[in-house]
Amino acid sequence: MPTSDPGSNAAGPSRAQDGGFTLVELMVVITVIGLASAAAVLMMPDSRGRLMDEAARFAVRTRAAHDAAIVEARPVSLWVTPGGYGYDQWRGGAWTPMDGALKVERWKPGTAAAGVARERLTFDTTGLADRAMTVTLTREGMRTDVVVEANGDVRVAG
Repeated sequence: MPTSDPGSNAAGPSRAQDGGFTLVELMVVITVIGLASAAAVLMMPDSRGRLMDEAARFAVRTRAAHDAAIVEARPVSLWVTPGGYGYDQWRGGAWTPMDGALKVERWKPGTAAAGVARERLTFDTTGLADRAMTVTLTREGMRTDVVVEANGDVRVAG
């Protein structure tokens, strides 16, 4: 009496012996890989940084200049150009550039301050600004404003 292997049949090897994948299984795997790749690409940060991050950094540094004017009892000025910005301190009868955290900075590539040639705002020793100023930053069709109030407050607006 011949013995038969329960896993074989006359037509050839069974699915268990074949060890392959069906077309549906392959399509599911390819779809999952595609979705994971798309998510990874969307999560990658812009190498130039976000415009809001740049505006926030500018606002924080401007607030630090405001505080420096009060703490050091010396007027501090902020100057802005389309390509960058910096801070000067009144010393010995002249404006001298500040260094350290308040050194001259260029905007990140693609970013510009719109509508300014060279603007200057001065904080006095009480922290009041000589005038209010709004700096509009633009990049790739996006824009956001950094507002410096006459009372010395600094904020990012939209």
